[in-house]
Amino acid sequence: MNPSPIVLVIDDEVQMRRLLKRTLESGGYRYCEAENGESGLLEAAQKKPAAIILDLGLPDIDGVEVLKRLREWNKAPVLILSVRDDEKQKVLALDGGADDYVTKPFGQEELLARLRVVLRHSPGNAGLPVFENGALTVDFPERCVFVSGKEVKLTGIEYALLKLFVQHVEKVLTHRQILREIWGQNSEERTHYLRVYITHLRQKIEPDPNNPVHIKTESGVGYRFCLTKTPPHR
Repeated sequence: MNPSPIVLVIDDEVQMRRLLKRTLESGGYRYCEAENGESGLLEAAQKKPAAIILDLGLPDIDGVEVLKRLREWNKAPVLILSVRDDEKQKVLALDGGADDYVTKPFGQEELLARLRVVLRHSPGNAGLPVFENGALTVDFPERCVFVSGKEVKLTGIEYALLKLFVQHVEKVLTHRQILREIWGQNSEERTHYLRVYITHLRQKIEPDPNNPVHIKTESGVGYRFCLTKTPPHR
């Protein structure tokens, strides 16, 4: 018999967490909670919940930023539960990766119904919080990169590039695809940007930047992130 799905609640209000605990457990779900954004990200990595209920008004990190960081590695459906009911906030959250948006106060049965809907549409794979291959480790919740156990400091662009490659491992990404994802729609012709940053990234994560084992060049097309069978650094 499969265990009941875990639902993570990230909300700073104690009374709201108590109400959601009763509501979710009455609906047959297992419950875990966090009172702020940082602990919520940690719980998401450790508990691997089937779904996440996220408040936007958190004391340490705005909920939209928590959502953005979750979506870097976690595919579990996210249901926003917030007192913010203006259209711009809803659009911002939905465009940021939320699967549904419910305003407080809410009906408990409606909440459970909406949760069932997002779970039905879930891919069933919450994503891996940590990517490991050879000597390279990428900790998505912490946004840390390690080579042979030593932390490597990447710039924001370098990290975004590495994240994009890891999310599409063993797939060819064209120059235009990468430029559009990292720099936006109006940067698709600026391939010199890409060459410079790829060079910098290779210098930081490759055992031999002149003979890369991870970021391979697909001549005239783009780049491909390759898995290695054995650790390149020792």
